[in-house]
Amino acid sequence: MLAAETEWLLIEKQKFPNVTVAVARRETQKPAGSLIVAGTGPGRAEHLTPAVRQALRTADAVVGYETYIDLIRPLIPDKYILATGMTGEVERCRAAIDLARKGQNIVLVSGGDPGIYAMAGLVFELLRTEETDSEALPVTILPGISALNAAASLLGAPLMHDFCAISLSDRLTPWDVITRRIEAAAAADFVIALYNPKSHGRVEHIETALNLIRPHRSPSCPVGIVRAALREGQHVRIATIATVPFDEIDMQTTVIVGNSQTFVWKDRMVTPRGYGEKYDLE
Repeated sequence: MLAAETEWLLIEKQKFPNVTVAVARRETQKPAGSLIVAGTGPGRAEHLTPAVRQALRTADAVVGYETYIDLIRPLIPDKYILATGMTGEVERCRAAIDLARKGQNIVLVSGGDPGIYAMAGLVFELLRTEETDSEALPVTILPGISALNAAASLLGAPLMHDFCAISLSDRLTPWDVITRRIEAAAAADFVIALYNPKSHGRVEHIETALNLIRPHRSPSCPVGIVRAALREGQHVRIATIATVPFDEIDMQTTVIVGNSQTFVWKDRMVTPRGYGEKYDLE
């Protein structure tokens, strides 16, 4: 009897005194590979989760944006590395998927958390368009410390109440969609974490964003500005929405705008959770 549909009978069953024999050809199965999409956090080795470290140790190859690869290169000296430049997201995700389908265990690295403005979603979008049930690729997402987590830890506790994250990059999202979201978040009194606030090609977006928020905040509303959080070149400043130093903001900066209740205490930016209204904190 054939063991699977991928076998072909070459010699019919032959009976001998002590044994019965048949010869079949079986198609060799492709080796099973896997894809891990891993967040490397701010960039320093001490901020990698143990799960990400283990994934890097056991990977056959590591794929990622060259800047993020450089931050972890000392941890992967003996690995095959495929690094691409800025705007090469589709290329590197496809490369990671292709290598995994060839039977390799691949780690695709993203800075921060892979599910926040990073590679996890793109991997699933690509698989959705090209994959059938019979060739499903095992994909695991390993979280990392996001930019807003890192920035918030340096500022104090600005994200203690409801907040949202909005990217000011209009490379993939129309600017009018971004501005509508900023206005809605400001009117709803969310703490707002602004990603990708400035680049060489769009220096004015952060100023426009804060101009949209200002009507919904007092001039003294705290604004946290964190550049290169938890890595070399780190810079932290707490300003007000009326006194934001735009020259200190670049693509590596995360800007956190407080809500109507956010305050500054001993150089710490704090958004109250509401305990003071329910409990006696004196």
